[in-house]
Amino acid sequence: MNHKNNDLLYLEDLHVGQRFTSSVYELSEEQIKAFAAEFDPQPFHLDDAAAQNSVFRGLAASGWHTAAITMRLLVTGKMRFAAGTIGLGVELEWLLPVRLGDRLHVESEITDILPSRTKADRGVVTVRSVTFNQDEDEVQRLISKVLVFRRSR
Repeated sequence: MNHKNNDLLYLEDLHVGQRFTSSVYELSEEQIKAFAAEFDPQPFHLDDAAAQNSVFRGLAASGWHTAAITMRLLVTGKMRFAAGTIGLGVELEWLLPVRLGDRLHVESEITDILPSRTKADRGVVTVRSVTFNQDEDEVQRLISKVLVFRRSR
């Protein structure tokens, strides 16, 4: 993606309570099965019949696939950190299965900003990101700590 430098966010551009909404990503059956085949090859992600007889009662995307889509939506959205989205750790919850045809988007909020005590050029930002489907059901919650730099002085 082509982004102007003035679109990029630095530590001093952020404030607690700041919100960002991503674009939308639609999931196909082929994508669900291809991701699962490579990274999470369980029957309920790969086979329609097996999925019908599982706790999911139908084909469901891997939670890791949902997390990967969330990451894509975050880094291609308006919450673009100048040095990139450098994760320091996450808490992750999968709330509902994601299905073929689901249209996902992410709503994020800055919940904490902690300037570094030892390195003046950076801080740790906590971001709460909720991934929703087209019915506005929460399918995933992600709390992430991200390394964010200040503008060079």
